Amino acid sequence: MPILDEMLREQNEEGVKWTCSKVIKRLGLEINHEDSIFYWAAKNDIPCYCPALTDGSIGDMLYFHSYKNPGLVIDVVADVRAMNDESIKVKRPRKTGIILLGGGVAKHHICNSNLMRNGADYAVFINTAQEFDGSDSGARPDEAVSWGKITMDAKPVKLYVDATIAFPLLVAQTFKKNFQPRG
Repeated sequence: MPILDEMLREQNEEGVKWTCSKVIKRLGLEINHEDSIFYWAAKNDIPCYCPALTDGSIGDMLYFHSYKNPGLVIDVVADVRAMNDESIKVKRPRKTGIILLGGGVAKHHICNSNLMRNGADYAVFINTAQEFDGSDSGARPDEAVSWGKITMDAKPVKLYVDATIAFPLLVAQTFKKNFQPRG
């Protein structure tokens, strides 16, 4: 709550315009812990987009905060524009890639942003969702190809595994050759 109080003060007194990614960056800086991906993203000025920021505990905190100190505004559309603009600005022959952990809103938005540039060139979907339930989470990469969210010549992969298991292994293998143990 104190962080939200400070964000409201900055909005009102300094004209700060908050977006979901700016909220996440702020929280990453406030966490100030090297084990946090959001800490490192904030430190390196890497935006973390979350169009569904209110879907979870942070949404509850924003809700309760709005009773005591109403007025904090978080602009979701600005982040949708930023995501789409990032994809559009990658001019061919440069390429884009998607690594999706889970599904739902985040999956939809990142795939949609690549639709704006006629598809991502690489895609890895990591989740346990199944196609039979008809949700976007369970949709396979070939569905995204049919919409132009992934290019037709891409070789996308879907891993049916829990992302908390698969992603650390993927990252470890990716950076293994450059690993330097802390001394």
